Amino acid sequence: MTLQPLIDHLGSYIPLKQTETQFLEEKVTERRLKRKQHILQEGFPCRHYTFVVSGCLRMFVIDVQGIEHNILFAAENDWITDISSFHSGKPSRFFIEAVEPSVVLQIEPYDLYALYTHSYKFDKIFKVIAENKCVALQNRVLQMISLTAKERYLAFLEEYHHLSVRLPNVHIASYLGITPEFLSKIRKETAY
Repeated sequence: MTLQPLIDHLGSYIPLKQTETQFLEEKVTERRLKRKQHILQEGFPCRHYTFVVSGCLRMFVIDVQGIEHNILFAAENDWITDISSFHSGKPSRFFIEAVEPSVVLQIEPYDLYALYTHSYKFDKIFKVIAENKCVALQNRVLQMISLTAKERYLAFLEEYHHLSVRLPNVHIASYLGITPEFLSKIRKETAY
């Protein structure tokens, strides 16, 4: 199992002891995903906190017209989950899909709670991770209601610069709430 990136990531918040990393290894499952493979579909409960070792995943919804709207992306050393469904066990309204071949590490709810009770460090680390995701989503909502399309694109580049060349234009446009054609126009205007 490719656990070291997760150990390094968690250790960047609070260093872990060997006994803690050994316990972590018992609670984590590795999955290899193909491009377009789903780890969550609308209508099913979210059963995992997912850490991306390599590759890229996206969270999206499909509206009543059948149009996909990307909510967020997660690439190396990032997390993705429907936190509401994960904790409540209720059906999710989201899809989570691999944008490219990916390796992920997943933690199920009862294993996450076991980590919390095993060491206070895990509880503190996951609290900070959840808070950081909440801040990111609040900023995203603020951007969607207060920025122009060009400003949203520039904010996207700031947040996801490493993904701007890896993601198809259709996914970036969906995230920004614009058409791929308008995204091409904005890219031409901002090219330097």
